[in-house]
Amino acid sequence: MNYLIFKSLHIISVVTWFAGLFYMPRLFVYFAEAGAKPEPEKSILQKQFKIMQRRLWYGITWPSAFAVFIFGGSLLSQWMPITQHPWLMLKLLFVVGLYGYHFFLHKIFKQQQHDLIAFSPMALRVINEISTIFLFAIVFLVILKSVMNMVYGIVALVGFILILLAGIKIYKNIRQKSGESI
Repeated sequence: MNYLIFKSLHIISVVTWFAGLFYMPRLFVYFAEAGAKPEPEKSILQKQFKIMQRRLWYGITWPSAFAVFIFGGSLLSQWMPITQHPWLMLKLLFVVGLYGYHFFLHKIFKQQQHDLIAFSPMALRVINEISTIFLFAIVFLVILKSVMNMVYGIVALVGFILILLAGIKIYKNIRQKSGESI
């Protein structure tokens, strides 16, 4: 099959995978927040969120993660030897980390499917931002493709993480002042 077709399918798979990785932790937050509601509201909401989680996780996120692996692997065969491309080695390290994050989300998914809330809604909001950090790092590596630019990209990534953390803190303060549950 043509290299550009595989590249297109890889990019589409990455987009749909990230869609799942972005939305799934939001569903975790909503599920955890519903745990503080009185009955029967709590049960009704959590039942609906579990359905939404299952459909997203098994219908979009897992198939997309598998497709990224297949199409990305086929593209990788075009870059041999990988050691001649330091940016690609670092990108692959981030991709391995992203799969680790995916499996971490799977653990939370399984817990919530069994009505176990192991993280607070605030902790889940922080967990929700991890995929953004991976996306930022991977896109910069793919676009910049040089060691010096990688250094600038890492500095920018650290700045981006600090901005995200500040945003989460500000959001928490706003919610506390308005009396919303956190």
